[in-house]
Amino acid sequence: MNERIRDLLAQISALEDELRTTLHEREQQAAYTIHGKRVEFEQSVRDAHRRLRTSLLYWMFKDRPLNLLTGPFIYGMIVPLLVLDLCVTAYQAVCFPVYRVAKVRRVDYFAYDRRELGYLNFIERFHCTYCSYANGLLAYASEIVARTEQYFCPIQHAQKVLGLHARHARFLDYGDAADYPARLESFRWSLKAREAGAADAPVSK
Repeated sequence: MNERIRDLLAQISALEDELRTTLHEREQQAAYTIHGKRVEFEQSVRDAHRRLRTSLLYWMFKDRPLNLLTGPFIYGMIVPLLVLDLCVTAYQAVCFPVYRVAKVRRVDYFAYDRRELGYLNFIERFHCTYCSYANGLLAYASEIVARTEQYFCPIQHAQKVLGLHARHARFLDYGDAADYPARLESFRWSLKAREAGAADAPVSK
């Protein structure tokens, strides 16, 4: 990996740290605190949120009617999502111990904090919970597949591909065959780390 790419990865890491700090500052300004997975607002904020809540009847009439018609298509996706959830969870439970790869912590990818927002009515909170599950599941599955890719083929693509996982940037350069077996083993060894985070992946030379 050349020096320019190494510098860019360092900048990305620094920006992620800055983002976490900024989010924490916003948390303090918004008058809420986070306790584990639960978000708690100050009483005055909760009261203000309740006053802003849209009634179900008004919400159903003001919302676009066509949105309601698409409901069966949206919520019908719960079936393949549940199948995906079951499959990827079973896969890592069976295969990762064989590969000696640290398992992906499911709890890190699912957040249902929007249901704490008092200005959302029941249906809006239900929508948010469903979206949180779907997006969390896809991120959870992506990390499982990313660790599998790092174990078997940690090589960057020659072509530009959108939406690649964070580990890909640290993979070996396309076409760089020098000492491949030893470097592959290094990538595999890093997956045994307790958290197996993206930063644990070795950097190609």
